[in-house]
Amino acid sequence: MIKATIDLNIVLEFLNKRENHIQAAKIFDLCSRNVIEGYLCAHEITTLAYFLMKNHHDSSQVKYVLGELLDLFHTIPITGNILREALNSKINDYEDAVIEISSIKSGTNYIITRNLSDFKHSKVKSISPAELLALQSLRG
Repeated sequence: MIKATIDLNIVLEFLNKRENHIQAAKIFDLCSRNVIEGYLCAHEITTLAYFLMKNHHDSSQVKYVLGELLDLFHTIPITGNILREALNSKINDYEDAVIEISSIKSGTNYIITRNLSDFKHSKVKSISPAELLALQSLRG
């Protein structure tokens, strides 16, 4: 089974119905049917809460969405060791480095992102949603 860390841009794409939200929706569906194991880093959830409150100003709706995401995805806890290891990552952006190290620690196979260039030095392969969907269809 594919285990994939989902970058926050994919979650925002789905929630905000951005241009490629259909691909994000398909990934969410695969996770809901336990075809793939989807993971979110804990810090992505808090960042998402901030963005949702800033844009929607409805704490009950934000809590509902966060609860649904927590039910759908596994959460990767962020530890002091992960934060320290991320300081030594070849990835320049610290938040992305934390995602990389978290993905290594949780044993995920891929980081699913629209920003592939952000993860070009990652030790965990980054792929686009379209690549994940193609890979999954090959596995049947």
